[in-house]
Amino acid sequence: MIRNGEFSLAEVKRIVRRYWWVLPITTVLAGLLGLLTALVLPKKYTSSTMVLVEPPTVSAEVIPTVVTEDLYHRLSSMKEQILSRSRLQPIIEKFDLYADKRPTEHMEDLVERLRKAIEVELIQPMPGSINRQPPGFQVSVSFTDAQMAQRICTEITSMFMEQNVTSREKQAQDTTQFLTEQLEEAKANLDQQDAKLAQFKRQYLGSLPEEQQSNLSLLTGMNSQLEATTQALSRAQQDKAFNESLFSQQEATWKASQSNAQTTDTLDQELVVLQDQLTALLAKYTPEHPDVIKLKIQIEETKRRMAVGSESKPGSATTQASAHESPQMQQLRAKIKQDDLSIADLSKHQAQIQEQIRILQGHVQSSPMVEQQFKELTRNYQSALENYNDLLKKEQKSAMATDLEHQQQSERFSVLDPPNLPIKPSFPRKGIFMAAGSGLGLMFGVGVLYLLALGDKAMYSERDVELCLKLPVLTTVPTYDFTSAVLSHYQKVLEDKS
Repeated sequence: MIRNGEFSLAEVKRIVRRYWWVLPITTVLAGLLGLLTALVLPKKYTSSTMVLVEPPTVSAEVIPTVVTEDLYHRLSSMKEQILSRSRLQPIIEKFDLYADKRPTEHMEDLVERLRKAIEVELIQPMPGSINRQPPGFQVSVSFTDAQMAQRICTEITSMFMEQNVTSREKQAQDTTQFLTEQLEEAKANLDQQDAKLAQFKRQYLGSLPEEQQSNLSLLTGMNSQLEATTQALSRAQQDKAFNESLFSQQEATWKASQSNAQTTDTLDQELVVLQDQLTALLAKYTPEHPDVIKLKIQIEETKRRMAVGSESKPGSATTQASAHESPQMQQLRAKIKQDDLSIADLSKHQAQIQEQIRILQGHVQSSPMVEQQFKELTRNYQSALENYNDLLKKEQKSAMATDLEHQQQSERFSVLDPPNLPIKPSFPRKGIFMAAGSGLGLMFGVGVLYLLALGDKAMYSERDVELCLKLPVLTTVPTYDFTSAVLSHYQKVLEDKS
């Protein structure tokens, strides 16, 4: 007796022993029903093919590929594009699919039905493999006609292969075009930075950082030249002053001789002056100096004239004075003129050196500012040059990768086996339907046994009596097992005979 839905092991055994025939009957009947259903349902045939992803023939280390998108994402994108209405509707019209349903159903519903019939499944890489990319994928098409399933599967596979080639070529071309545009912009920027740098060098020629040391060396040399020129100018001015003094004395003597008024006292005074000048020259120059030699000659000439004057009588006629200057005066005049030219030339050279020193000093003083600006321009130029070289390398590699895509030498899809022509239907499967029906029948039989157990109100144990009558049990009627008694009797008879 079942109370509150609780079962004991003895009750389960009792129910199974009494109604065991329910389970086989429900299981067999449900299995037969599943087989009948499989025979009645419309059949579908599945055509499938396997597409492998072949690696590029040229190593990626030699020519890096420009298509870096993950294969999972790329196949997912291709699947969405191929299974779109714009791609499936032409297939329906090409193979005249669902001809009987077109008048009643909308094209969107037919496209959705064909989309559900197409299955694309990635092949998982082997465990432990280094490359985690899928080695390929499988395309399956289920349709009511086996040949039509094969044709649709072939068409879908071809679309995948064409889409892969087209998308890879387009992506490679777009990448190359983008890099070409960026390269042109980088070249224009590099030319602009180069022009700025050249203009800066022309503008600050002499003040550039690499010229700072040479400017300091030139400045030192110019200062030395200025000092030497200044000293030479000072000596030239002193020589001019000295020659002018000599010329003045010679001119005074010449004028006195012209008027025949020169006396012995005058010659004595002239001799004293010449001797004083000789003493001054010997203090500055050596006895071999030309000026010293000339002055000595003049002193000798004066002494000779004094001797000649002393020999002449007081009443004698004087020698007619020459109307022209003496050779000594002409030489002094020429020398003074030469001194003027030397002083003018030295003054001009001194001014030039001073101007060059001023320019060099300006270059040296402006070097820190120029160096800072030059570093900034050089840094910008170097960055533009590195960017240009980097883009040039990438553009060349991308162009080679694009050529590789055109030549079909990069990663590509290849059909391992063409779509098969199915012989047996993939749906419904008789074995699967029979097994499912048998399982459902077994579950139904268990449910029937449960209902039978709930409906049995008989009492089979002390617990059933206590639960039903709610009274304690004082005594029990022993159960007499007739079968056991008969077996015991026959066993005892056999023992007595033996």
